[in-house]
Amino acid sequence: MTPDDLSAALFDLLLPLAERHREGSSAELRREDVVLERPKNRDHGDWASNIAMKLAKKLGTNPREFATELAAALADVPGVATAEVAGPGFINVRLDAAAAGALAQVIVNAGADYGRNESQAGTAINLEFVSANPTGPLHIGHTRWAALGDSIARVLKASGATVASEYYINDAGSQMDTFGASVLAAMKGEPTPEGGYPGAYIAELGRQVLELEPNVLELPHDEALAIARERAYQLQLVEIEKSLASFNVHFDVWFSERELHATNPETGMSAIDDAVERLRQQGHVFDEDDAVWVRTTDFGDDKDRVIRRGNSIYTYFAADAAYYLSKSDRGFQHKIYLLGADHHGYVHRLRALAGAAGDNPDTDIEILIGQLVSVNGAKLSKRAGNIIELDDLQAWIGTDALRYSLARYPADSPLTLDPEQLKKRSNDNPVFYVQYAHARTRSVDRNAEAAGVDRSVFAPELLNHETESALLGALQEFPRIVAQAAELREPHRIARYIEEVAGLYHRWYDNCRVIPLGDEPVGDVHRSRLWLNDATGQVIRNGLDLVGVTAPDRM
Repeated sequence: MTPDDLSAALFDLLLPLAERHREGSSAELRREDVVLERPKNRDHGDWASNIAMKLAKKLGTNPREFATELAAALADVPGVATAEVAGPGFINVRLDAAAAGALAQVIVNAGADYGRNESQAGTAINLEFVSANPTGPLHIGHTRWAALGDSIARVLKASGATVASEYYINDAGSQMDTFGASVLAAMKGEPTPEGGYPGAYIAELGRQVLELEPNVLELPHDEALAIARERAYQLQLVEIEKSLASFNVHFDVWFSERELHATNPETGMSAIDDAVERLRQQGHVFDEDDAVWVRTTDFGDDKDRVIRRGNSIYTYFAADAAYYLSKSDRGFQHKIYLLGADHHGYVHRLRALAGAAGDNPDTDIEILIGQLVSVNGAKLSKRAGNIIELDDLQAWIGTDALRYSLARYPADSPLTLDPEQLKKRSNDNPVFYVQYAHARTRSVDRNAEAAGVDRSVFAPELLNHETESALLGALQEFPRIVAQAAELREPHRIARYIEEVAGLYHRWYDNCRVIPLGDEPVGDVHRSRLWLNDATGQVIRNGLDLVGVTAPDRM
């Protein structure tokens, strides 16, 4: 019996009892009103509900008396061993071994789909993260957002949402000219221009550009600059994509800022021109001091924003507006922005932009601000000179250890990683602890096959050891944990959960044998435990996948 099964049974019992206390009340009740929680003390049962306390006043009855009625009816439900009332009206439920153990087969049969749910169904989300300028390699700050953004996308999709993970390429503006000038100077053997980009990677880009365009230095300066800028940009963007792919991060959309500036031949307008007119139609644009403004103070911004200066040049805010509107035009009602710790000033600005565009700033846009991450002993990049590169971190710490350690903490908590700890093959290293638990389930599976233990029989009532009860209780929680991680945008809940499952599995492994000892024959208890072993491995595997980490078969 799954938590959903138990919740549905409780709801079905609730309706006639509520109607008995107050006629017509059953029509007001909703299935989601019945919430089950795991008691902190497993001696209190497998599940607990406070539904009687929530509804008693509405029904004009005493909470404990109503809980007693519900518990008496629930005790007769097949699979429920006991239903008892505690305190002012809690209902503690204990499942019989067969009902609890049946979950192992459910999980194995569901496979990779176990944990998936529909809590976010019907929601179309655009999730933008990383979006580093294509003028250099990705660094440690981008690394945290790459891990968190990708994991958030995974849990949202697992919860039924339609999600487009998006990288906004800032490939327009003065930084691209500076980048191109830096590369061209390196190609000519000249010093880096004032305010330009230093680092060996610029020289390497220049070398690659010369291979592609061997005659570029013979061209007039402006032509050579344009070629150097474009070729180096494309090369650097490919490197960024490769770095992210090796980090197990893949974007659904790579959105170029240039698209916003390009003129539509049919309308003669750019997306930015169109955005200004659309905001004006909403009534939030005004002209003052030869400039065009958006009245963002109407939506909580600290000041109104200039969208076009007196010289007719658009501000960065104009591109932000056009980009925001493009997300709506592509069918995304909800937009999530993941921004670094130095972007707090963007929160009010983006919320105000949503309001000016006619959206609801409280429901249609979400801005997550992450805190800084540092790595003990990390060295600056030899190529870039002033940053710690993502590629160097992966080579040093390992992709799995780096992704897992970044995913297991809330985004708003400052984080310092200890590489020596993350490289340890010990239980003190969380990623090793979880991956080892998975590898152990696979080892048990292989050894069981060699010993003639298969899953030809499943007798869930035999899974009655206290460590089995505890492990099954945790496995039941996985769909709820996934839904909660999606709702709160907190993938660290997945990591902490599978660490708990790993601990319970190791304790079960120490107490309950899947493979008979000595000459003991293979029995149904061994076959049934193999189902539980494989179910646990599946849940750990599914959880690791949601945080973008591999589940090795051997370690």
